[in-house]
Amino acid sequence: MTDSSLLDIIILGIVEGVTEFLPVSSTGHLILAGDLLGYDAARWKVFNIVIQLGAIFAIVVLYWRTLVAVVGGVLRRQPESLHFARNVLLAFLPAAVIGFALHKQIEALLGNAVVVAVALIVGGIAILVVERLARAATIHGVAEIPARTSVGIGFLQCLAMIPGVSRSGATIMGALALGVERRTAAEFSFFLAIPTMLGATTLELYKNRAALDASQLHDIAIGFVVAFIVAIIVVRSFVAVISRYGFAPFAWYRIIAGSAALVWLLTK
Repeated sequence: MTDSSLLDIIILGIVEGVTEFLPVSSTGHLILAGDLLGYDAARWKVFNIVIQLGAIFAIVVLYWRTLVAVVGGVLRRQPESLHFARNVLLAFLPAAVIGFALHKQIEALLGNAVVVAVALIVGGIAILVVERLARAATIHGVAEIPARTSVGIGFLQCLAMIPGVSRSGATIMGALALGVERRTAAEFSFFLAIPTMLGATTLELYKNRAALDASQLHDIAIGFVVAFIVAIIVVRSFVAVISRYGFAPFAWYRIIAGSAALVWLLTK
């Protein structure tokens, strides 16, 4: 990334900030953006993964009161806080185990833009199906989610190891299908992103520690800040949008964007 332009960095930071918490796949959009703009996927791989921390930090800032309350409650062994922390941990474990075991196979898919385009289309159709068939919500808070449901959401999150599937989409729609109401499903996905993306970023930085230099860290820092600012704006709007309109607009966006990308990729 030593010769990367400031515009390249800002574009990818914006893409990450906009798409990280929407059910449209941030990784998939970063891959497509790189392909459409002619970027070298291998050169930007670490950058794309690490700047996700900027978006995750937005959740920490927006929900800091909840996080502080949960930590304090866990220390005081309050049941609600213990259940909250247990649910996030249980949902995180499948991705931690499977992601570590299949890391090489996952990396092999990260440069395949065609996989992303197909996954966007299939994921959009899946969202429409879940929206139509999901059972009535009976769970209205993160602490209320049963342990078995948390584990199920965690395994569904693993589908997002296929670029284009969307981590937030898999967890939110999985939660809806398992009886969690919309706002709680979205917020649980936000909280689950913290350990999941922190783990993925730590692993990626460790693996590439020898190749990182000052210029790369400078580029990553700028992308981090851009993703953070944009994600704060998007998350504030996202919860309001899904509460009023549901997830269908994102499903149709996925289908249209994936179809357009697939046509472009197969004809270029």
